[in-house]
Amino acid sequence: EQGTVDLTPYFTIDIPPMLNIMSALVFAFILGVGLSRIKNSTLLKVFEEFSSIVEMVIKNVLIPLVPFYIFSIFAKLSFSGEIFTTLKAFGIVYIILFTLQVGYILIQYLIAGSFKKQNPLKLIKNMIPAYFTAVGTQSSAATIPVTLESTKNNNVSEEIADFVIPLCATIHLAGDTIALVLTSMGVMYMNGQTPTFSSFLPFILMLGITMVAAPGVPGGGVMAALGILEMMLGFGSVEKSIMIALHAAQDSFGTATNITGDGALAIIIDKLVGKKKELV
Repeated sequence: EQGTVDLTPYFTIDIPPMLNIMSALVFAFILGVGLSRIKNSTLLKVFEEFSSIVEMVIKNVLIPLVPFYIFSIFAKLSFSGEIFTTLKAFGIVYIILFTLQVGYILIQYLIAGSFKKQNPLKLIKNMIPAYFTAVGTQSSAATIPVTLESTKNNNVSEEIADFVIPLCATIHLAGDTIALVLTSMGVMYMNGQTPTFSSFLPFILMLGITMVAAPGVPGGGVMAALGILEMMLGFGSVEKSIMIALHAAQDSFGTATNITGDGALAIIIDKLVGKKKELV
């Protein structure tokens, strides 16, 4: 029967990890914190160069191959007869996903508007150029100049904007995190598993740390999360392949959610710092 047909590759290359996932995460965290405390560190320069190499590999090799990879995944699903079930399941996931991302932006600007005592919709309107730039670049880092300009249009002080926006481009990746959590739940449902609060709370907390390591390149978020998807949710090669495909399809909007939220955080921090200065 068509539903039982499967494809096997002509050959496979098995590349075992040099460290297991948790060891790698803890090692990276200890090194990152430690090197930040050492002045004029020679080791820091080594790891900065290593980071550049990893970023080049992701940007110039892995990311250009992602469209072909996604094509092959959906070709395999079509051949096995699972394509329509998969598309139907993830059509619902995407509707929920985009609704949550828009809702997250609205909540942030409702809070920012209450701090600044301005119309939240007007504040969001000033961030629209940054939102659509992020849709095109798929990178928070590449969108920083436009995000800065849009944030300053909301009357955020230059000092605060110049500090908050570049920092949040690295640590505030809520749009990507929402996408990864929802799509991973969708993959589990598709495999007949039921996500539970006890299994996803640790995953979400670990994801919050891991996403800081996401490179400033398109698709970097899901690449950084593959390790904990395997370790904490038990995802195999097939599930991780589907996650890459699903994340790539919405990565633009996840990035846009990230940087639009950066503008709201800058407004809140600007107001809090202003109040502190008045008290002093």
